[in-house]
Amino acid sequence: MNILKLKPAAVRRRASAHPWIFSNELQTVDTSILPGTICGLAYPDGKPAGVGFFNPRSLISLRLLARDTLQVPAGFVGGRLAAALRYREELGIDRACRLCFGESDGLPGLVVDRYGDYAVAEILSAGMELLKGEITAALTDLLRPRGILYKNTHQFRELEGLLSYEETAFGVMPAHAEIEENGLRYRVPMAGAQKTGWYFDQRENRAALAPLFAGRKVLDLHTYLGAFAITAAKAGAAAVWGVDSSEKAIEGAQQNAELNGVADRIVFRKEKAERLLEAMEAGQLPENPDFILLDPPNIVRNKKHLPQALKMLSRMAAAALKALPPGGYLAVSTCSHHISRSALMEALSAAAARTGRSPAVAELRGQAKDHPVLLNMPESEYLHFVLLRVP
Repeated sequence: MNILKLKPAAVRRRASAHPWIFSNELQTVDTSILPGTICGLAYPDGKPAGVGFFNPRSLISLRLLARDTLQVPAGFVGGRLAAALRYREELGIDRACRLCFGESDGLPGLVVDRYGDYAVAEILSAGMELLKGEITAALTDLLRPRGILYKNTHQFRELEGLLSYEETAFGVMPAHAEIEENGLRYRVPMAGAQKTGWYFDQRENRAALAPLFAGRKVLDLHTYLGAFAITAAKAGAAAVWGVDSSEKAIEGAQQNAELNGVADRIVFRKEKAERLLEAMEAGQLPENPDFILLDPPNIVRNKKHLPQALKMLSRMAAAALKALPPGGYLAVSTCSHHISRSALMEALSAAAARTGRSPAVAELRGQAKDHPVLLNMPESEYLHFVLLRVP
């Protein structure tokens, strides 16, 4: 096994137990080692610091699998996937959930979503790419699925030097799978969908908002497959509009509304959220909502785009706040680990100041429990959810 050594200046950060080692923390970066190879990590005095996936091409040089040892945990792929499943079983959501959430489940760079008898996996690290056969075998043994799809198309793969592709690795994958969430049914596309198909991370936020939707006029921006809009309609909203810039998403949302018997109570429309907010702010809509959901896709590819993204988010939130009547609600979500909760709150504060209104924070929420947050890895907390009430 190749042994990498920490620089003396990097020893202090090791005390935080963060599972990533950056290239500038190593004394040397051996570019001859195959990306994804399991290597050991030693302190400057030679004592074991850990073992993990090494990638000389990535800024994240080492993704730790174990600390303070040079021994690779035996059968760690199957064992950690089994432990991840047990946790979801404890939550009572094991049939439709995020089954594995990378480092939070001890499997750096591996995401697995379960859709009943089918699984969609996403590999984000070179180390997991080398273990794809072992991952497939472990999932097959653990879940007995009808099909396993690898949706390896995320932009993060470029940072690891990995190619983009989709592949059915086991069985046969259907065009769609049906899941149940919060008592509602959804038809979710498997191949060619956004991310891994469904946003399980918003499950608990949708349930939390349901009691507030009754009697409201709800506008669900970036509706995707209509989950918030359908939740609102089922909860007794007076009117519901769902907007998305993707025609394919709107078609899927309409099908899900029909599946839940609320198609006649929701108007879905292909439109850009920014354009609709501008029209609303200018008073050009025949009827304004009193509950707006603003849940844009990941708008921050890297840190250099953060200032621009926060300005755009603040501008959209300001337009929504300006249009809401007294007693109205604005729910804002962000799904980028580059946007901290404090940064989001600052952007919303600026939005409120721009409108001259003083909304109250009704609730602060985050990602669902099947996306566990590591206490020593801030990056694992990526979804921030703020509910504002306009006085």
